[in-house]
Amino acid sequence: MSNIYGDWLKAQREAAGLTQQELADQAIMTRSHISHIEAGRRIPSKEDARRLDRALNTGDVLSSFLPDEGAAVAEYFEAARLLEQQATVIQEFAPSFVPGILQTKRYARTVLSASFPPVSEEECDRLVVARLDRAKVLDNPVRPIVWALLDEAVLRRVVGSREIMADQITHMVRLVESGRVRVHVMPYDIGAYQLLQGLLTLMWFEDQPPVAYSEGVQVGKVHDSPAVVTRLQGVYALALTDALSLKESLGMMRAIVEDYGHRD
Repeated sequence: MSNIYGDWLKAQREAAGLTQQELADQAIMTRSHISHIEAGRRIPSKEDARRLDRALNTGDVLSSFLPDEGAAVAEYFEAARLLEQQATVIQEFAPSFVPGILQTKRYARTVLSASFPPVSEEECDRLVVARLDRAKVLDNPVRPIVWALLDEAVLRRVVGSREIMADQITHMVRLVESGRVRVHVMPYDIGAYQLLQGLLTLMWFEDQPPVAYSEGVQVGKVHDSPAVVTRLQGVYALALTDALSLKESLGMMRAIVEDYGHRD
């Protein structure tokens, strides 16, 4: 996202002769949160912005000119990616495709090559590398904690080929068996539920407020309004109560892998 907002905040802080820690103390925030806002990695909530205005004596400038949350995903994806790398807990909901950090190379290539307008082989390679780079958050055996709630359609829709699907689901099964991630499946027979409206990622951090990222067709939003984030967390938690248990989800995934492996 554009960093005009963060640059202006930094200029006002320095003009006031304050360090990031001093501003954080006056605005009742953490120093790292101030740092992320100034670097363009975070958008403050309206309440945070009001406290910053009071601390810097800037009237209502910071609270009135918050960056637009409705920007397209292309504009916000980098910010969302950086947040993903900093998160201590990530909860994903996927209605159509396997979440990016859980994708295998062949599955990712199939998904990314189906874009419009079409991309060149070279560009597709670059996108696949970027997608797989995100999965490196799982190299740490403990952090972030990752939960994935998948609609059953994610497992049943053949992306690429039956072999690619079998490999992809096997990859997730192994991650679950190792204890690195939790995967729950929302079965078809649940019917309609609110999360089906689009992809959702919830993220928590060590010393920053939680955020959410939602995505539809060629559009996405990073949400850090406390009210919005709390509502999305509630919707996710409610959906999780209807999903299959971890054991049942593993059983379904293994059965689907076997089905893919025994049919041409």
